[in-house]
Amino acid sequence: MSNPLQDARSALAALGTLPDSEIDIGLAALQLARVDALDADWRAGAEHLTALARAAVNAAAGDKEADAGDVARRRAVLAQVIHGQFGYAGDEENYEDLANANLLRVMERRRGLPVALGILWLHAAEAAGWEAHGIDFPGHFLIALAGRGQVVVDVFAGGRAMEARDLRATLKRFAGDQAELGPASLARMEKRAVLLRLQNNIKVRRLRDGDLAGAVACTEDMLRIAPDAAPLWREAGLMHQRLDQIGAAIAALESFLKLVPEGPQAMRVRGLLEELRQRLN
Repeated sequence: MSNPLQDARSALAALGTLPDSEIDIGLAALQLARVDALDADWRAGAEHLTALARAAVNAAAGDKEADAGDVARRRAVLAQVIHGQFGYAGDEENYEDLANANLLRVMERRRGLPVALGILWLHAAEAAGWEAHGIDFPGHFLIALAGRGQVVVDVFAGGRAMEARDLRATLKRFAGDQAELGPASLARMEKRAVLLRLQNNIKVRRLRDGDLAGAVACTEDMLRIAPDAAPLWREAGLMHQRLDQIGAAIAALESFLKLVPEGPQAMRVRGLLEELRQRLN
């Protein structure tokens, strides 16, 4: 008999073997969502993604300027599909709700965090054949659409185009008045990094709520799709240590050292490993 949780985690591990360019970001987010929403119909979620993609393709075909590369028109087309036709919006009332970072729950409620909505935008843009990528903006996920030029989009605000003054104001709101807009603020994100940012929202909320076991489970799911993410191995090891799961802590920290064998952190991890191994003796 099939085990839904095991099936979802096997799918995540398979994603971890793929190059970034081959990841279907929408379906990957669905597999992450399955882990925490085993009662939800993830196949219906996949059908919804197909419907969203089909709508984006049809809308793109109906707008010659957008399909020819007009980024302002591309933004308008996708905003109409995602926020107009499908009714998605940012959840301002219950922003901290864990459901806002679970794509299946986002689909049910048509409300979500910026990164969850951004995944829908990236999925739709790819279906339309338009270049798009996530932006690792401090505190507030954004996307960029490319064509003849580029436009930065606030998907949480219904797909609003972000001018330089808007970006500066948003940066200062999340990073402080001393923060200055620069290339690092608009760094391009690969698909895998976007998925990790989605899950990091869950991990942080669980840690805040004192759910350490839930946080380490989330971290291990992140490692399934990003097995080379060394900082996550270290985090997992430290969380397992706090849970007094010494064997799991040692295994995670050893995985960290395989990826980061030298440097100050490696030295500290080796010291911690020595302590943990002594505890097993």
